[in-house]
Amino acid sequence: MKDVQNEYDSRGIDIQKVGIKNFDIPLNIRRKNSSNQIVYAKAGISVSLPKEYKGTHMSRFVEVLTEWQTKDMLGSDLKGCLVSVINRLSAQSGEMFLEFKYFIDKEAPVSHQKSTMCYDCYFKCILNDYNTENELYKFTLGVKVPVTTLCPCSKEISEYGAHNQRAIVSVEVSYDRNEHIWIEDLISEIEQCASSSIYPLLKREDEKFVTETAYNNPKFVEDVLRDVVLKLRENKIVKEFEVECESIESIHNHSAWAYQKEFK
Repeated sequence: MKDVQNEYDSRGIDIQKVGIKNFDIPLNIRRKNSSNQIVYAKAGISVSLPKEYKGTHMSRFVEVLTEWQTKDMLGSDLKGCLVSVINRLSAQSGEMFLEFKYFIDKEAPVSHQKSTMCYDCYFKCILNDYNTENELYKFTLGVKVPVTTLCPCSKEISEYGAHNQRAIVSVEVSYDRNEHIWIEDLISEIEQCASSSIYPLLKREDEKFVTETAYNNPKFVEDVLRDVVLKLRENKIVKEFEVECESIESIHNHSAWAYQKEFK
């Protein structure tokens, strides 16, 4: 059959990225406890397209993702997936984004009842100038962690009580392919920087503990962000990171927000 995509294009424009987005796929993620978790992911994958080609072959992206969905993988293993799609499409560069929900068993602080907590996570990887002396591969792990913050100002000026709210701490970390950071460990470190962790299941004694813990540990978004930054600076594996903290205020019709990006 005629291959229209391989026909010559005379407009002389190299396309930087062409591919597919919002492709639904199950992924087999390796957990810290050596078990696996199958997650539902939305994938986006693209490659560069030389100016002489009319189009790319969309089916080949799906073929590669289908082959990789059964692999027992860590995020940093994704270079192999990018190499495969780059080779199949005769490209020089490629990118991939995998967004998924990751579930962690979490124990209530006093009753010790277990339940499952869900976190939004993603893997992002870029491979440029593949198989040349300028080859560059970058992997990024991203997590979004809900926490509790309690306002230090509210506590200071009120005769009793203080307003508290849910905040979302979003963290991206990049590190070498031969290193690894567990999703569970990164989430745990972030939660330690808040006024209190959030739990999916709380009995009365747990609710008392969480409320009092937050009250005794008031933090602005600036405090949470700075504490997360310090932890990431101390992590010798992390090469680059971004931190964003958004507090969904309970007494204001807006959010409080802080952001930091650093290279090490």
